[in-house]
Amino acid sequence: MKRLLFLLSVMLLAVACHQNDPTNPYNLPISATMDEYLVQVEENPETELVDLEDIIPGVSLDIVYARSDNFTGVPIYTSPKAFLCRPVARALALAQDSLKKTGLGFKILDAYRPYAATLYFYEVYLDTTFVASPRTGSIHNRGAAVDLTLICLETGKELEMPTSFDSFSDTASHLFNDLPEQVLNNRATLRGIMEAFGFSVYEPEWWHYNYTNARSYPLRDISFEELMNR
Repeated sequence: MKRLLFLLSVMLLAVACHQNDPTNPYNLPISATMDEYLVQVEENPETELVDLEDIIPGVSLDIVYARSDNFTGVPIYTSPKAFLCRPVARALALAQDSLKKTGLGFKILDAYRPYAATLYFYEVYLDTTFVASPRTGSIHNRGAAVDLTLICLETGKELEMPTSFDSFSDTASHLFNDLPEQVLNNRATLRGIMEAFGFSVYEPEWWHYNYTNARSYPLRDISFEELMNR
């Protein structure tokens, strides 16, 4: 009996310590070390986070969270990189190839996002319409969501969309239609190509797309530097 009580006390202490972990305050199943990440990838190679510049050569990146001109006012990432789980990246590459025929291309605004960033975003902005709840984690933390817009390949110029990126307003919604016809057409073009290759919209944000079965991919809190130097 004493041994059972002792073991129970140890288990409760371990759980309490884990729940007090400031990097994972909601005790989510997050892989936060490279060892954990590599075990997952060995078990299921489809969960590997791949560099989009390797999968889509010449892809345009504008990673706002690597700069201070984002809604937090500070740089969140130390490198302007974009990673996605391998099947998600492949689907995006196929969409880009199809889009090229029309003279258009993608500009990637954000992709995989470490869980630490989701925690910080929620501290800065509490509305979970536009910022993922840290209690569940973001699809971005799973490497299965991408924020993007369209550009003209010849000029590199962005097509006009309803709002700027991270405009936390009703105007950013796919349901908002009081817009110029060309803007509506541009939004529809982005949506059409993304849905054709397995992505679904997030209604409040015209720029955000989730991949098929997005929640089946694991939550991660691996830094860009660790992914780049593995």
